[in-house]
Amino acid sequence: MALGYWNKILRIDLANRKITKEEIDEDAYRLFVGGAGIGAKILWEEVSPEVDAFDADNKLIFAGGPFQGHPVPGSAKFSIISKSPLTNTYADSAAGARWGPLFKRAGYDVLIIQGKSENPVYIYIEDAEVKIRDARDVWGMDSYQAVDEIRKEIGDARASVATIGQAGEKLVKIACIVVDKHSFAGRCGLGAVMGSKNLKAVVVKGSKKVPVSNLSQLKNYNHKYFKEINKASIESELRPHGTPVLCITAEGFGDMPIKYWTEDTWPEGAKKIGAPNYTEVLSAKPYPCLYCPIGCHRNIEIQSPEKYKLKGIGPEYETLGMLGTNLLIDDVKAISIANDLCNRLGMDTISAGACIGLAMECYEKGIITKRDTAGMELKWGDADVLIELVKQIGNRVGFASIFSEGTVEAAKKLGKNALELVVQVKGLDFPAHDARACWGLVPSYVTGTRGACHLRGVEEDAEMSGFYIPEIGVTEEHAKFFNPEGKAHLAVKMQDY
Repeated sequence: MALGYWNKILRIDLANRKITKEEIDEDAYRLFVGGAGIGAKILWEEVSPEVDAFDADNKLIFAGGPFQGHPVPGSAKFSIISKSPLTNTYADSAAGARWGPLFKRAGYDVLIIQGKSENPVYIYIEDAEVKIRDARDVWGMDSYQAVDEIRKEIGDARASVATIGQAGEKLVKIACIVVDKHSFAGRCGLGAVMGSKNLKAVVVKGSKKVPVSNLSQLKNYNHKYFKEINKASIESELRPHGTPVLCITAEGFGDMPIKYWTEDTWPEGAKKIGAPNYTEVLSAKPYPCLYCPIGCHRNIEIQSPEKYKLKGIGPEYETLGMLGTNLLIDDVKAISIANDLCNRLGMDTISAGACIGLAMECYEKGIITKRDTAGMELKWGDADVLIELVKQIGNRVGFASIFSEGTVEAAKKLGKNALELVVQVKGLDFPAHDARACWGLVPSYVTGTRGACHLRGVEEDAEMSGFYIPEIGVTEEHAKFFNPEGKAHLAVKMQDY
């Protein structure tokens, strides 16, 4: 057995309701490290390129790494892997909360879901007990309602629930998977893959101890790095303010999206939606994932105005960028409402912002008119338009339902020169990081396995923070900011690392 793993795959065929438990060669874990690694191997071996993302033969794979199940800082993250309906190629997306550690403690490393259920169902996993349960009562609920109702049904408020909202049910191609109402496998439309299988949720509870080689040494490392990360998160203001603290700095570097990538500076907007104003206006407090000392997520509360009254999870940097500066919207309360709607519908806020930004630019250029929008004016900076379009895209209704297929397909249907306006790689919209501000992002976006993604090698962090890792061949020269030299090398080394 590869320590840190069980060498166990749980396979569930929804079509014939067959549940099997399989062994996996431990060498596979050494060659394909982490959830995304082993998931990519399985997808490559089991899903033919000809298979459509919504075909029953497509697989939805949940997998974690060797640290999961132990209190290692940051180890709550797990990966979901499938063929994307948005990009029509390989996709992986990560989420945190408690699902990954509890699944590992249930005695499994990988969950493979295949086939399509005749009726809506959810999967229940508690150690050796695995069941496929009827979900018709929760089908049609938003993601938050579904989590609450399923926990009530099973009688355990601590169970971890990965679910979809109405966007996933309606096969919106930018639908995400929502975990425990505060973490999101957002990118690539994997919520729609889940919906195509008539699968509303996957619920996990686990009580086993994951095998490790040297438990006392692991505990020492955990204690040491927890203290170091906690100290660094406080000094960098990530702990008190979360990722909104990045807005002012990122805008200053030219890193934030402004007016759907057509402008590059808006300091007054970034100041209004970023921290510390964000923290003060929204009464924001940290909400960490399991075993994380940072607490990127923010619990917020809005008392007024009445139409923006909200208590729950607030927007983070990517959302503030794509639903805020990207649309020239600087009302952080309105952005919070749009974020909450996306979360409940189960929809990626990055691609939602890209869709709305494209719609506004097309309206500005006359490609879309009021005749198309039933009289609605798609003006930059209009928060009411943002909220309305989120509802339409997530529910596949109204004019904006064209964007439920994503920016590329929407642009093709709009015609004229709309496709030239889309900012994407492989069909995946840019995240809230402008590649023109950071040379390392250029090769990273171009070569990213799932498309435009700043997380494939975090080259941006190396450049902007000025850190380098000589042990893997990344020197100070490669990480030099505002310098194109050595950035291909940087991308290769950082992605491999």
